[in-house]
Amino acid sequence: MIKVSVLGATGYAGIELVRLLANHPKVKIMHLVSKSYAGKPLAEVYPSFKNVLDITLEDMDADAVTADSDVVFTALPHGASKEVIPLLVSKGVRVIDFSGDYRYKDKDVYEKWYGEPHSSPELLAQSVYGLCELHRDEIRKTSLVGNPGCYTTCAILALAPLVGKGLIDPVSIIIDAKSGVTGAGRSAALDYSFCECTENMKAYKIATHRHTSEIEQELSAIAGQQITLSFTPHLIPLKRGILATCYANLKKTASAKDLIDLFKAYYKDEKFVRIYEEGELPETNHVAGSNFVDIGLAVDSRLNRVVVVSCLDNIVKGAAGQAVQNMNILFGEDEGLGIDNAAFYL
Repeated sequence: MIKVSVLGATGYAGIELVRLLANHPKVKIMHLVSKSYAGKPLAEVYPSFKNVLDITLEDMDADAVTADSDVVFTALPHGASKEVIPLLVSKGVRVIDFSGDYRYKDKDVYEKWYGEPHSSPELLAQSVYGLCELHRDEIRKTSLVGNPGCYTTCAILALAPLVGKGLIDPVSIIIDAKSGVTGAGRSAALDYSFCECTENMKAYKIATHRHTSEIEQELSAIAGQQITLSFTPHLIPLKRGILATCYANLKKTASAKDLIDLFKAYYKDEKFVRIYEEGELPETNHVAGSNFVDIGLAVDSRLNRVVVVSCLDNIVKGAAGQAVQNMNILFGEDEGLGIDNAAFYL
């Protein structure tokens, strides 16, 4: 059995992770750490766990966590992760981090987009960006995984085949993405209250969203050249889900069928990437509650432009599900173990 602990277990991503781990056949949950609810039974905070998981939430005790765990998931805000992770790594525990703290190869990029110094830049050299479909071999060998962001997973997988084959003008990339409210975390802030979100839609952090830098880092590595792109996120009245519409100018004429065949070949061995046939496009209810990324595309022949639509569940493949997929890779298990369920749909 893989002995696991979760720090930040009661946020939306953290509790989704606990839900998945509780049903994983090769996992034993050792510690669930929650600063806000330490000392309370999990089922008191989340009644959905009654008769499912009998465990009490704890305060952070690094010695106990590292002594008992094979892997620790840190579902903490950025900044908080980099304060505790060096200690965990130094004690030989594998770490899968949900924050942005260990997703970057260049500390200067992190510091520019996050507006603060990185306290353990030496660990960036050993951390691996945990987008499983692109970095599987590196993930197997590491002890520190920077679990990717939700928008980034959706956008990178939508564009990787086109960038990798050099079929699009990288200067022309525009990503228009829409996220459910759980993407903002379990916050009591006014912006995320029911009356502010329902029957409403808004763009935010135009040209400044931190995930822009992650997308650029990964697509630049695939392209072998620096890519700078335009990314605009939107908040929509949905609990879970991200849908990204990605636009790029084709370098030469190509049909939708040609590009779909390219995507199918690129992802032919990827269980969790589903490519749609010509004339079909994914929807968020096709992926909600699942670890799948669904991708469809169309070609605007008037403009010689490709439009790729991708969607995923922001707290499963965009967070907790991808973290479990990373854990499965780290411990040599089948990648789909514990996360191969169909979507909720309704």
